[in-house]
Amino acid sequence: MKVSRHAKIIELISQHDIETQEELADYLNNAGFKVTQATVSRDIRDLNLTKVAVSGGRQKYVVHRHAEPELNEKYMRVLRDGFISMDMAQNILVIKTVSGMAMAVAAAVDAMRWNEVVGCIAGDDTIMCAIRTVEDTAAVMEKIRKIVAKGV
Repeated sequence: MKVSRHAKIIELISQHDIETQEELADYLNNAGFKVTQATVSRDIRDLNLTKVAVSGGRQKYVVHRHAEPELNEKYMRVLRDGFISMDMAQNILVIKTVSGMAMAVAAAVDAMRWNEVVGCIAGDDTIMCAIRTVEDTAAVMEKIRKIVAKGV
């Protein structure tokens, strides 16, 4: 439950300008996660979220971008938990996920900041990743295979 909640938090903060713990708790509760403010507070700490300024003098939660091993492990866990399969079409990598997990897995792939990945677009259960070259696509697929294999 915690892993899927963390994946949902990553998805929500990438889609919305969420400024407070209470606001994040509301989004999570509306998404079917029954959480308290204390749970959200722990999740924010576990995910190492930080706030950045946005227009209008407001702030929003974002994933802190330091390459910390524990944080990368969380992204890898989201990838492992949501991953079903992948295929390539030239420099486009298509990843199939568990229904409802595509945005969280795409956010995890983006957060890993692999140089080969230009960006990801996610639907409900499918992600299209633009990769720099055909060779880079094969390299990213191998990285994903290694991450997914660790979870087996």
